[in-house]
Amino acid sequence: NAFKSIKESNDWNDLSEARKRIVEKSIKEAVLEGVSLDDEKRERFNEIVQELKRLSEKFSENVLDATKKFERLVTDKKEIEGLPATALGLAAQTAISKGHENATPENGPWIITLDAPSYLSVMKYCQNRSLREEVFRAFVTRASSDDLDNTEIINQILKLRLEKAQLLGYNNYAEVSMAMKMANVDKAQELIEKLRVAAWGPAKKEVEEIKIFSKKQGAPEAGNLTHWDISFWSERLRESKYDINEEELRPYFSLPKVMDGLFSLANMLFGISVEPADGLAPVWHNDVQFYCLKDPNGTPVAYFYFDPYSRPSEKRGGAWMNEVVSRSRLLSRDNSSLRLPIAHVICNQMPPVGDKPSLMTFREVETVFHEFGHALQHMLTKQDEGLVAGIRGVEWDAVELPSQFMENWCYHRDTLMSIAKHYETGENLSEDVYQKLLAAKTFLSGWSTLRQIRFATVDLELHSSFIPDRSETIYDVDQRVCSKTQVIPLFPVDRFLCSFSHIFAGGYAAGYYSYMWAEVLSADAFSAFEDAGLNDEEAVRETGKRFRDTVLALGGGKAPIEVFVEFRGREPSPEALLRHNGLLPVPASA
Repeated sequence: NAFKSIKESNDWNDLSEARKRIVEKSIKEAVLEGVSLDDEKRERFNEIVQELKRLSEKFSENVLDATKKFERLVTDKKEIEGLPATALGLAAQTAISKGHENATPENGPWIITLDAPSYLSVMKYCQNRSLREEVFRAFVTRASSDDLDNTEIINQILKLRLEKAQLLGYNNYAEVSMAMKMANVDKAQELIEKLRVAAWGPAKKEVEEIKIFSKKQGAPEAGNLTHWDISFWSERLRESKYDINEEELRPYFSLPKVMDGLFSLANMLFGISVEPADGLAPVWHNDVQFYCLKDPNGTPVAYFYFDPYSRPSEKRGGAWMNEVVSRSRLLSRDNSSLRLPIAHVICNQMPPVGDKPSLMTFREVETVFHEFGHALQHMLTKQDEGLVAGIRGVEWDAVELPSQFMENWCYHRDTLMSIAKHYETGENLSEDVYQKLLAAKTFLSGWSTLRQIRFATVDLELHSSFIPDRSETIYDVDQRVCSKTQVIPLFPVDRFLCSFSHIFAGGYAAGYYSYMWAEVLSADAFSAFEDAGLNDEEAVRETGKRFRDTVLALGGGKAPIEVFVEFRGREPSPEALLRHNGLLPVPASA
């Protein structure tokens, strides 16, 4: 009511755009939480919310229990020939945990499970085709039978989400999901279809290339490759074409050199300097570094903590950026100056050993650039209203723009060559390896794009047009979607939906499209620098300033489509993403 009173007051027109956004988003969030419903409808709404929570938890439990239920004991090493040493070690460790106390990586026994590291290793490396089939069948039918069957839970979730949407006055749950996002249902479907059409032809060619390659290798299944063959033979093809060993590249990516290059890039693009500020603030571990961002005049504009190394006993895995405090005038000490933003960037890299610095894989280099992109949006905001400063208030499907944008610079020759120097000899990464890294980036991009499109499309279909308890089942929807998104026909007993936790037990219901949406935004933003000329330093600086003054500065204080148009001069286009992924020209039909 307080926010509604503000909007209806005579002072409304005098408010800044950022303050109007805060009020309007707060009202919309409250409405989506059912506060404007009458008592009877609100009671039913709250019942639905509680039941959906219970069903999602049960869905997760069933997936977890079904995943744990599958164990394949292997005693003959010939059965798992081809598995790398890390996978054998994991399988032996699993066997030990299950009571086979004498298991070793070399002699077994080994236990294969459906946990991602075990499953993916079998699919990519195991030469035993029948074992690959067995594991694949178990994986795609998880939580689809007996007392762990999620089918009816999915139907109940979809039914309740539809009822919830209708109580709120929407036609379907997809509209509810996108009420607080940058895209709408039509825009998301339009983008997905453009990408699908572009990826279809390349995906067919990629599968044909895999078939030809497997035939040359003497594979009996070459003429009839199916789902449990593609990962295996595509990995052999990738090895033969690019032969990039991530571990062998580590000496070329030492953390100090990578960070120096990243900070130099930030200086060129955004006119900021990043300086150590250790001792200025307390840290939670000796590994943690503290930095200050300064503008060209040497004035501090933000700070961030950097915690780069793995500490398994006290720190969860992965990488992330989060805010410590946001920029705010209201919350400054004297209410007139600014409280400067502070971020923390967390990674899990190999720590230094003796005199040897932390050496990174190329993927870890991309990860540092990615998380620093998030940090830049938090730290370089010009919004003084804390609720829309930095990443706050940015629509969910737009918040990955700066992070994915920064990843593009890892493939820019000058940027990469400035950081890729052997930590002992100073030798540059070879041109041959650089070209392989570029080529590997687009390997199987058609197939990979269609895979993501399947997930995004079935998600939108189930939450926009599917009506539970009619003649068409959830599996019929998946089958229909796959006929246009899978080059190899869907496996008849595929029950992937029963373990699709992103949309049934996570935050991605009618939101899976956002992975591709963010990729389009970031690729299109990077293409502005390509258009300006990546070798023209002055043009790059000018474009970087425009990026800082819009995407990084405006935060959640302005609608993301308006921010993007202000930077790019037009609405987003998927053309740059398709070009970067090697999916142009677009075929006429698919």
